[in-house]
Amino acid sequence: MKRAIFIIIALLLFMSFTQAEVLANHPEPPQLIGETCILMDVNTGQILHEKDAENKMDPASTTKIMTAILALEKGSMEDVIAVGAEPPRVEGSKINLREGEKLTLEQLLQGLLLNSGNDAAIAIAEYIGGSVPAFAKLMNQKAKEIGAQDTNYVNPHGLTDESHKTTAYDLAIISRYALLNLPEFRDIVSSKYKEIHEPNNKNRQLENTNRLLWSFEGADGVKTGYTTAAGRNLVASATRDGWQLLAVVLKSSWDDIWNDAASLLNYGFDNFQPVELTEKEEVIRTEKVRYGSSDIKIKTLQDFSIILPNDVPITKKIILEENLTAPIKSGTILGKLEFYQKGRTIGCVDLVAGEDVKRRIHTYWWFWLCNITLTLLISNSILRKRTSQSKPAS
Repeated sequence: MKRAIFIIIALLLFMSFTQAEVLANHPEPPQLIGETCILMDVNTGQILHEKDAENKMDPASTTKIMTAILALEKGSMEDVIAVGAEPPRVEGSKINLREGEKLTLEQLLQGLLLNSGNDAAIAIAEYIGGSVPAFAKLMNQKAKEIGAQDTNYVNPHGLTDESHKTTAYDLAIISRYALLNLPEFRDIVSSKYKEIHEPNNKNRQLENTNRLLWSFEGADGVKTGYTTAAGRNLVASATRDGWQLLAVVLKSSWDDIWNDAASLLNYGFDNFQPVELTEKEEVIRTEKVRYGSSDIKIKTLQDFSIILPNDVPITKKIILEENLTAPIKSGTILGKLEFYQKGRTIGCVDLVAGEDVKRRIHTYWWFWLCNITLTLLISNSILRKRTSQSKPAS
């Protein structure tokens, strides 16, 4: 229950609105075989659907998303890495690295993310972290930094370990982080094929294990995963008309994982739409200002975008301070703009002064005091002069 509450709270990090209420009457989601799942908008992080997304699960090779994040942030694609003795010994899927051969970090990342090479994961971990345990520590630090509070890594590849766990929610925010911040990551996970050139041997042909790249419209990532304990896992992204969605399905079957992810993505694309309700510094109205030297433009402090169910009307309500009084400085918060859907508040943005408004000088009390004083002085001076002139000469 606490984790479910955290999922909703995480959506409110940088805006003063409650997106959870938006989906109160959302369309019926698809029925999936996978035990846990989540559907997230990549741009905003808004959750469109989730099922047991807080349950701790075996991530299998979806672990390699974090391995790639650290490699890209701490290394350079052109770095040349000599393969040690350990990578060729690892179990599971490989790109058949040989001890002593040299590859660039870019080539290892391609083998890691397309062919899901466990040997590539070990080679990267040893290069970036010095050892697998040290690299796992870096992985956990990065996970916490991103906000993945229920994730714990013990290796860079995802082979089964009772302490190696994540959740669908954590996988979604980790994947979202990579998609938003690492263009090299986006390029690799959206590629169907890559080739590792070897001067003295046959080139390694790499083929992405994500079958949705061939079958789903707009598919552009990100990573598969499988172990006996984990079942079939998939983190899948797709973009249509500039709108990118991210689906995570954990512990499905080989026959169902692709349909699970496709159904989840289609559910999002078919039933929701991204809506920009206001832009940053959009002029909402012009207001009179008491004692002001001019009227004032009321602007929005930030933009406001949200994912909404199709064909649901949105209403707005402007709430301003009563009796706006000069002087007012530009940027001063004067009220808020609220958005409603079917009577529910779905968000709000602050409204601010779009410019400085000075107070008219004649509205200050000291202005009138000075005027009265000056008038009295002048009157007194005139009176004294007249009195002096009216006296007879002696």
